[in-house]
This record gives sequence, C-alpha cells and structure tokens, in this order.
Amino acid sequence: MIERLHTGSRMSKIVKHNGVAYLCGQVGAGDTVEEQTRDCLARVDALLEEAGTDKRHMLQAIVWVADMADFAGMNAVWDAWVPEGHAPARACGEAKLARDVLKVEVIVTAALPEG
Repeated sequence: MIERLHTGSRMSKIVKHNGVAYLCGQVGAGDTVEEQTRDCLARVDALLEEAGTDKRHMLQAIVWVADMADFAGMNAVWDAWVPEGHAPARACGEAKLARDVLKVEVIVTAALPEG
C-alpha cells in the first residue's frame, strides 16, 4: 500500500511505501547557506517525525547547493545535524534551484522503524 501525505496536484510532501518514507525536497529560510541549511534540516526533522521515523533511520540524502562555494558552510551544519554512526548514503551537487534566493535543497529517504 502507498500512503501519501500532504498531497497536491504536483507532489506529496511524504510518500510511504513498503517500510520506507520518501520526502519531497526541502528548502529553508535565511540569508546564508548555514541559516538555510539549519531551517531546511528542521523541516526534514518535522516531516520524518510525521512519517513515523527520524534522522537515525535515513537511508539516502541528496543535497543540491546553488553554488559549490557554499559546500563547506552547508557541510558544517549537516555534520552537526547527522547523528554519529547514522550517516546516510549521500550525493551532493550544484544545481540551479527553484528561486534565486535559495542556496540549498535536501531530499531524504528514510526507513520506517519496525514495530
């Protein structure tokens, strides 16, 4: 069974299927990449909680930065956020994001805890 949460005409914020939660891409508010990354990851935390899981169950993360010059700043926030020993498989690349003010977008897939 597929369960979709916060579904609109274009996307669902969360899709759960076969023990896995798929989150739509998250962006954050703020002027710096660090501020946007912190806000973005707080949104990821909230969606994971709503899906019934948390960042310790992340399987994969895809990170897009608008400018690779922001890679170190994004990683500083990311590294402090990921629980030690629970780093997901991750890809990171540079991409033109949906709005010019956006500096980072994160897409997360996580396992749903059994039980």
